[in-house]
Amino acid sequence: MDKIKLEILGLSSSQSQSGSFALVLGETDGNRRLPIIIGMFEAQAIAIEIEKIIPNRPMTHDLFKSFAHSFDYKVEEIIISDLKEGVFFAKIICSNGNRSIEIDARPSDAIAIGLRFDSPIFTYEAILAEAGIVLTDENEDEIAELRSEIKAEKKPVSKQVEDLKNQSVDRLKDMLNDAIENEDYEKAAKIRDELSKRN
Repeated sequence: MDKIKLEILGLSSSQSQSGSFALVLGETDGNRRLPIIIGMFEAQAIAIEIEKIIPNRPMTHDLFKSFAHSFDYKVEEIIISDLKEGVFFAKIICSNGNRSIEIDARPSDAIAIGLRFDSPIFTYEAILAEAGIVLTDENEDEIAELRSEIKAEKKPVSKQVEDLKNQSVDRLKDMLNDAIENEDYEKAAKIRDELSKRN
């Protein structure tokens, strides 16, 4: 079967399931979108890798990367491989140069791991035909908004950003350390962005 390359377009709070998030994948060379509902932990793992935030302690997906590197394996690609009764399945394709293996995984975990290896994400035509959403003019603005704010949760941030602008650089650095220590990566990203503006 021919594989279709996907890219991450956005990550936002799910409107349909409380405590869940919608990961939106899109065809690299097309206008179909593949939304996948994922859990909070996996959304956080994906968001901090996209934002390039380094946690104080390795997360599970970072541990997988370290383990794979220890045995000279790398992740070649991620494949959203199946869809059964509304549930997506994925495979992590690993190789050490001589041997290639497939590991079954949830798409959210597979993508969180794939991001850490800069691995491409693929799916098959049958899955996109069944679960894909065709981009129209009506939802194009919505997708553009998701793309511009790849983060784990949409919240009103204007007041939070205003509060950060009023803080000293030293205070911001302390707040950044506290946020990372408390594993509040969304807040850490905002503080980091404010510090970057001042440099």
